[in-house]
Amino acid sequence: MNYAGAGPTLPTGYQAYAPGPEDVDDLVRLLSRHQREARGWPGADSLNVEAEVTGRGANTHLHEIVRDPQGTARLWISCHDRAAGRVLAGVTVDPRLRDSEADPLAGYAFARVEDLGRDVLQARGMERTQLDSGAFADDPRQQRWLREAGYTHVRDWWQMVRPVDPARDSVAEQPALRDGVVIRRVRRDDGVGLPDATDLHDVHLVLEESFADHFNSYRETFEEFVSRLREDPGHRWDHWWLATVDGQPAGALVAVTVPGSLDENDVAGPDSTYIDYVGVHRRARGRGVAKGLLRTVIADAASRHRASVALEVDADSPTGAHGLYLSLGWSTAYTTQSWHRDLSLAGSETVAG
Repeated sequence: MNYAGAGPTLPTGYQAYAPGPEDVDDLVRLLSRHQREARGWPGADSLNVEAEVTGRGANTHLHEIVRDPQGTARLWISCHDRAAGRVLAGVTVDPRLRDSEADPLAGYAFARVEDLGRDVLQARGMERTQLDSGAFADDPRQQRWLREAGYTHVRDWWQMVRPVDPARDSVAEQPALRDGVVIRRVRRDDGVGLPDATDLHDVHLVLEESFADHFNSYRETFEEFVSRLREDPGHRWDHWWLATVDGQPAGALVAVTVPGSLDENDVAGPDSTYIDYVGVHRRARGRGVAKGLLRTVIADAASRHRASVALEVDADSPTGAHGLYLSLGWSTAYTTQSWHRDLSLAGSETVAG
């Protein structure tokens, strides 16, 4: 996406521009410093950053990197055109900066988010969108900047992880599914290797219906859904599962591969699995579909010798999903927050949900 720089002013000597491939490593280091300070450990990787900045996700992202007068990367601004009416806004300020240096950069960043968000609106021919930003629960400085920029804290999310034991979690150790329930990977066309279009549409439809009664639910077109998920460098078609009950589509799970991180000796650890979505249609709830899908992805991770399976759950989920995850061995590693603000071509206003 292209945009024209305008609007807020940086401190003297700072330079802002759209990052390229040569900036990826500095962005990874900047994001890692922020994660270590705000969460306790780094988790950024070059594959995901590169995908957003110059790879498959670049067409739906607007980015800006800001360097200080000495050339050090101090700020990263990201706006992801996730779907019609939804822009994900990321602001990462170098945690090594004192408040007196960081506050002006944060102010600039959130003003630029509005500029870039309006670019998204103009490109889509829309009048209004939601700016969706976030913070770690233990990051009061980021939370202060969000409040000062007019955002409202609307939700908490538990980031949960389950270790995988290749022996204990193998397919052979999983209990049988209930009568009438079938779980399989999305089918593939052997001729071209692409997934079956009907299966993909069924996954999309089931997930749309499953989350219709959840917080901040919004409609995403099939094309937006598939294109967005394929942007993730960990995307694999064999990580998509469809569940049927009595022959009808009833549940779906979409996961990705997360590369193992490097240790102090630069040796990569085992990969992990991350669940992007798991949903069960309301008409099929109570049939053991969610447990079946979760046990399926656990067994798949065990067969691949993955280290863990991770996921995110709404702290106020109306389905009680947190209890299900706890019963299957997940525990909360840390908590994140969603902060929202409405944006229009004419102006912005704070929202509460």
